[in-house]
Amino acid sequence: MINYNPKLWFKHIFHFPKSDTIYILWKELIIIGLFSAGITYVEIEFMEDTSVFKDMIAVYSLIGFVLSLLLVFRTNTAYDRWWEGRKKWGELVNNSRNLAIKISSMIEDKEDRAFFSRMIPNYAFSMKEHLRGKVLLNELELTEKEKIEIDEINHKPSFIAHSMYNKLHAIKKDGRISEEEFLSIDNNLKTFSDIIGACERIKNTPIPYSYSLFLKKFIFLYVATLPLGFVSTFGYYTPAIAIFIFYVLVSMEVLAEEIEDPFGKDANDLPTDNLSIKIRDNVQEVLK
Repeated sequence: MINYNPKLWFKHIFHFPKSDTIYILWKELIIIGLFSAGITYVEIEFMEDTSVFKDMIAVYSLIGFVLSLLLVFRTNTAYDRWWEGRKKWGELVNNSRNLAIKISSMIEDKEDRAFFSRMIPNYAFSMKEHLRGKVLLNELELTEKEKIEIDEINHKPSFIAHSMYNKLHAIKKDGRISEEEFLSIDNNLKTFSDIIGACERIKNTPIPYSYSLFLKKFIFLYVATLPLGFVSTFGYYTPAIAIFIFYVLVSMEVLAEEIEDPFGKDANDLPTDNLSIKIRDNVQEVLK
């Protein structure tokens, strides 16, 4: 995730990071420019009267309004998914802290505290990598036995949560915490599964394919046919106008595609690496 100062207005105008859509779409911009230039040339050089298409500008205005509504819905839906993912990671940070605080106040054994000091951050790191498609064991603080056991498990965050539950049950069975204390800790621990379930729902349920396909075709046809209505007014400047309109419309779609899955490593994705480190630092500080 890119950290920036939103008050530096002019600096952002002239800043082109690697995630900027102009780097992503430059090939498409060239293609649409050449295509528009070809139509413009044919219309000007080989048609006696280009004004016959002049009234189409009103039609393009109406279609552009409809297209803008579709893009607003598209970007809002994608941002809702991004923001929901951020809220779920915020819940994980808060619940990890609360869980560590409760364990610190209820459990005195150093080995038990050290176990949770490892496992609570392990859950955050494993969840981060699980949402990216693969868990890297070198980021987790595990014993050799735990590494062998977790390596055979597909859903590694569930293994870590199960290990914490087993430890809690053993502590309760030994009488080192009461039933009320166990239930209090359980209220925080069980939210871990709810949080990862919500994040998996966001990741595994993209925008319906038919909607995305229709929007892409709609934008292309709209821009590709612009020269028909604009040549009589703008002449050979029409390709430049078509390129600009194509860039604006498709950039909105590209940005929506990027933020609708906010758990990867793209520039605009959530800072899950930093959040995992924050959880580890906070938990280890409480349980030291």
